[in-house]
Amino acid sequence: MAPPHDSRPPLRRMLALPAVCPCEGISPGTLLASLASLVADVAAGCDAGALPALRRGVGVAVRVAGLLHAFLEEVRWAAGPAPLPGGSVLGLSELHVAMQKMRFLMEDCARKGARLWVLMNAEVVASELRVVLGSVATAMDVLPANVVAVSDDARELAALVSEQAWRAAVRPDEDNCRAARSVRSMLTQFRSGATPDAEDVRLVLGRIGIASWWDCSQEVAFLEAELFERLEAGGENDKDLVLISGLMAFLLYCRIVLFDCIDYNKASAPAPAPRPASCLALINPEALQCPITLELMTDPVTVATGQTYDRASIKRWIKNGCRTCPVTGEKLRNTDVLPNIAVRGIIEQLLLSNGVSFHEPSCKHRMAVDKTALPFGTASAGCVRLVVAFLISKLSRGSPEEHKKATYEVRKLSKRNVFHRACLVEAGAVPWLLHLLSSTDAAVQDNVVAGLLNLSKHPAGRRALVDAGGLGLIVDAVTVAAKVEAQQNAAAILFYLSSNADYCEEISRIPEAIPTLVNLMQEGKYRGRKNAVVSLYGVLQRASSHGKAVSAGIVAALASLLSSDREDLVNDAVALLARLAEQPVGAAAVLSSSALVTRLVDFLGASASRSMKEHCAALLASLCRHGGDTVVAMLGKTPGLMPSLYALIADGGPQGSKKARWLVNEIHRHFEQRQPPVAAPPGGDRVIRV
Repeated sequence: MAPPHDSRPPLRRMLALPAVCPCEGISPGTLLASLASLVADVAAGCDAGALPALRRGVGVAVRVAGLLHAFLEEVRWAAGPAPLPGGSVLGLSELHVAMQKMRFLMEDCARKGARLWVLMNAEVVASELRVVLGSVATAMDVLPANVVAVSDDARELAALVSEQAWRAAVRPDEDNCRAARSVRSMLTQFRSGATPDAEDVRLVLGRIGIASWWDCSQEVAFLEAELFERLEAGGENDKDLVLISGLMAFLLYCRIVLFDCIDYNKASAPAPAPRPASCLALINPEALQCPITLELMTDPVTVATGQTYDRASIKRWIKNGCRTCPVTGEKLRNTDVLPNIAVRGIIEQLLLSNGVSFHEPSCKHRMAVDKTALPFGTASAGCVRLVVAFLISKLSRGSPEEHKKATYEVRKLSKRNVFHRACLVEAGAVPWLLHLLSSTDAAVQDNVVAGLLNLSKHPAGRRALVDAGGLGLIVDAVTVAAKVEAQQNAAAILFYLSSNADYCEEISRIPEAIPTLVNLMQEGKYRGRKNAVVSLYGVLQRASSHGKAVSAGIVAALASLLSSDREDLVNDAVALLARLAEQPVGAAAVLSSSALVTRLVDFLGASASRSMKEHCAALLASLCRHGGDTVVAMLGKTPGLMPSLYALIADGGPQGSKKARWLVNEIHRHFEQRQPPVAAPPGGDRVIRV
């Protein structure tokens, strides 16, 4: 049977036609009914006039599907309740497979954002469509005579379907071929660093119906997703990567250079069941956040209690031993999760309405981003350099409105492509972005911080930011940025900078840096707190920073985080306490709160996370080293500690087991020294240390 129709963009590869052959035991009547429904869908589901290419060929295919639907309906009406002969299954099955492929082809031709890709692959699409129409004609010819001749009308329709399918001349229109040649010519110009004629570019865009910034963004999002899918599949040698990358760069050039207005909220093209933009405006984005991570869900799933979470976060929750619903507290009857297609569709529409591509993050996806460090072809490289030069000119000499668009384009351009980041840094984008950080326009400021965050993921970007004297500006942005998101992103920039020991020293020299991060850790929202914690973890790799952190009240702030209902935040807080206790001043600050030490011991025994237990063991070991026998004695008398340490020795990782073993030996050593010597028991038994 045909796969169920899905209104969402298909997950299959573009121009892949995974038709499913009906099972051998299917009854002719059931197969005929399914085929009639499928053919009706093909005949009514595509407006050939709205296609970017192959309009005449698709029009022929739609006409053949209409005739075939009329034939099938005539057979069903004329045959009545009488069963069809068993020999009809072969021909009907062939028709079913062919019509599935035809539907896939038409979906791809009409797919949003794929107009330029279809244009450049018009010959491939035409070839596939010719093969499909040939399959339809062949299947009609092998239908049993008693099916075709069930009535005079059926016989005439069958002959007409076969004739039309055999005679169909499916080939790209001359205008399509001319537009494709123009695109290839412009890619050749990009290879040499030449700028194409703007009028020629507009003629190509007009041919395929791209008329706005929004249309270009949809096309770029599709090509980017196609590029990443091929990279994730290990297709570095895929011959299409060079073309995809070149087309994506061409569309970036069009979007950035030719269109001055960013139409974020442009309504999508009419569809059978449109989702008005006004409906999206009524949706509270917070309702689409995962209750566990407070981040927008990318793969929403529903658990047994009916609550919806992001798949990765609820799986991690269950893996850590939690068998209750995080929102309701009810015990989960089972750990099965079901995809929430409705919520996913809303999130996808919301993202696309803001010009953001919908792509699920994953480890493979991050690896695919790493593979964009070098351009796929000289055309893409030349085009991106032209685009970057244009953006730098707007950042340096543009009007306030041009600043807003240019900073937004820098933000998008640097988001998921390492080569784009390198080009922006090399062209000197960082100093100009820092200059615009003081803009009174909150949107410009937000775009600048997000762009700097993306560029700080590149080593040269971090170096450029520090060399331009931007550390102090970033620290100020953590507290004075107009938008909360900008404050959180500024803290994330400090995290990336803290990966370098020299930059950590520079950050710690700024008097406001550590107090600012501690304050964000206390008063910020979830993401801001998390960014502050991980940034401080990096900064505290310098011993000179520990005293400043203690003076800023870091211990009290971390103690309050231990009460958070976010397990990952609690884990990060314990890890930061462990790093703080590596130095005497930090260990003394932690030891000043006996309640905090007791709580850490409780975490060691009660936490379901192995990493949390290992951080606790490392923290307690540091406290013993710096606090001496007094601390060892206190821990030795703490109820429940020794069983937890023995459990960690048995089940922990190498580092966790080592720390736990050291603690156990220290506690035994301390109490053995306080006891009077005991004669060796008969038989020569000896005490073995852990």
